Amino acid sequence: MTTHLTRATTTAPSRGAVRAGWIVSALVVVFMLFDAVIHLLNLDVVKDASAELGLPVDMAPKIGVVCLVIVTLYVIPRTAPLGAVLLTGYLGGAVITNWRTDQPLVSTVFFAIYVGIAAWLGLWLRDGRVRALLVG
Repeated sequence: MTTHLTRATTTAPSRGAVRAGWIVSALVVVFMLFDAVIHLLNLDVVKDASAELGLPVDMAPKIGVVCLVIVTLYVIPRTAPLGAVLLTGYLGGAVITNWRTDQPLVSTVFFAIYVGIAAWLGLWLRDGRVRALLVG
């Protein structure tokens, strides 16, 4: 009995797919940078939202730093898959935090899921390695 390991061969994404991937990824990055900056600045809107969600107000700048690190990893092609995995975890935290405080389901709780789908879609379009992992 022999086992044959075959490596899936994938073709590089087309220029159009890569361009579309960067556009989708850019939309995610702009949103996440906005989120990071308002947390770093600890604006009143962030303080109010933190209080409503039961989070300590002094946690916001730390959340902003974590978000910036994740976005940086997501933007750099070599570390983009790691950034996407970490972003998925970050957004999962947002889902459960909003869900446990009975925020509106479709517009608030699921918004982080929409962002996560867009992040992975953008990465899938622009990175052949991710396509190979997800498609086989």
